[in-house]
Amino acid sequence: MEPDEMLALFDHEMREHARPDGPGTHVERVGDVVRRTGGPDDWNGVVWSAPDLSPGRAEAEIAAQIEHYTARGADEFEWKLYAHDGPGNLGRLLAAAGFEPEPPETLLVAPVADQSVPVVLPEGVRLRDVTDAEGVDLMVRAHELAFGTDGSRLRHRTLARLTEAPGTFVAVVAMAGGEPVSSARMEMYPGTGFAGLWGGGTAAPWRGRGIYRALIAHRSRTAAGHGYRFLQVDATDRSAPVLRRLGFTTLSTTTPYVHRITL
Repeated sequence: MEPDEMLALFDHEMREHARPDGPGTHVERVGDVVRRTGGPDDWNGVVWSAPDLSPGRAEAEIAAQIEHYTARGADEFEWKLYAHDGPGNLGRLLAAAGFEPEPPETLLVAPVADQSVPVVLPEGVRLRDVTDAEGVDLMVRAHELAFGTDGSRLRHRTLARLTEAPGTFVAVVAMAGGEPVSSARMEMYPGTGFAGLWGGGTAAPWRGRGIYRALIAHRSRTAAGHGYRFLQVDATDRSAPVLRRLGFTTLSTTTPYVHRITL
């Protein structure tokens, strides 16, 4: 499949016909957008907008989404803007309405079959599937070590997924002895051909030893076992070059525009 065909498939299955990403979330198409709404610890935001969106209609939709999420008590929500979305000045319209752009990410995709290679780990490192609260705590510790961010919301979301929708979610942590040194997650989207790779990160002393690659292979083999065809990643500048070397193809870029609500 050519990159433009893959991008069209991604837009259709993963954005225009997006599914809830957790038991407490709701996805709906309203007017010219598809939005996801959940609780305060869930991801809230716009995942798709009509390809023929005009500047005037865009301004109306932006105002409507601010009203929607404010009324539901969300402290923030995101408009996930892709480089190929229209109109061309949508980013400027979002900024004028109070949205703040975060660093752009690269949308990459690879066939599951190409990434389902043997899992090779450094000596002394093993993978532990996250299936309970103890495993979630280990995963969150690894995530915080890798990214330097607070993992409170990640803990909440992961516990909820394991409890209420375990068949569509995979989490794994790499252990060196008794210490978590890397972690990663995978969202499987029923009704689509895509599984999404999220959160792959390794603590600084353990980088460059193949753990990141092993986590991709582990999740890819799981995705293959569930019949998925493609892996999708929103990659940072640090991980995108690694993923390209592994055979992932760049389809677009995406910039999170975040609106923080103060009452």
